[in-house]
Amino acid sequence: AFQEATGKFSLQNANNTSKSIIVHYYLPDQFSDSSSVVMVLPGAGRNGDDYRDAWIESAKKYSLLVLSLEYPEYDYPGFWSYNLGGMIKNVNVETKSFSVNKDSSQWIFHDFDQVFEATKNKLGFSQNRYDLFGHSAGGQVLHRLALFGSSIKTRNIIAANSGWYTLPADTVPFPYGLKGLSSKQKEVGFDKPLTILLGEFDNADEQRGHLRRSPEVDIQGTHRLARGKYFYSTSKSIARKLSKKFNWKLLIAPNIGHDYKSISLEAADYLYSNNNLK
Repeated sequence: AFQEATGKFSLQNANNTSKSIIVHYYLPDQFSDSSSVVMVLPGAGRNGDDYRDAWIESAKKYSLLVLSLEYPEYDYPGFWSYNLGGMIKNVNVETKSFSVNKDSSQWIFHDFDQVFEATKNKLGFSQNRYDLFGHSAGGQVLHRLALFGSSIKTRNIIAANSGWYTLPADTVPFPYGLKGLSSKQKEVGFDKPLTILLGEFDNADEQRGHLRRSPEVDIQGTHRLARGKYFYSTSKSIARKLSKKFNWKLLIAPNIGHDYKSISLEAADYLYSNNNLK
């Protein structure tokens, strides 16, 4: 039997051994072989401990093992290393110039299966799949995982309250679309189990969190709720034109703004109350 435990440990990144990921975990004492594992990606504050704590109530309720990842700023500087998953490098914020990191083994989308396996060995559980939840910057990482990653042990991906999106559109320049990448829209994983989770009040009145504004990104909308809806509807129409199976979902959580605690509770109920996604 497992004993209730809260803690953290550091893992060397298998693809780049000079970098480490910190895993903040919560293991409930009622965890068993039939329990679920959820991996959490925090917002731009990289505060994996706070995000883990936000899941503890749900972890007790649904017997979940929570693994909340912290990508330290010293190893993963700037929004390009985290929000954009390491897909760009040589970033100059002043001139807005960058180059695409063509070495996809350095993108962080590969990390999640590795973290899962390493934690499995450390804590000794037998589960083979896990769910992913990311909020704000973490949501940005996870919708890009659906576009560019190949995580094979993931069961559900929830990208919540992202600030902005990379559209699966060949005509829109990267990072707002796919133009300039070798990836093309016909290769996008529209069949992946991605849910875009949006707070009803993460709208023009919401002051929390930093929101990027520019002509390129404002095409998606001028607040997170609008941008999430735009990403979903645009993706759906692209998939339809390509005759691709489209498994992505859009979910709007009532009475919630840019609040990671409330949206975490919402995500847990969505994933685990009635097993409605399994």
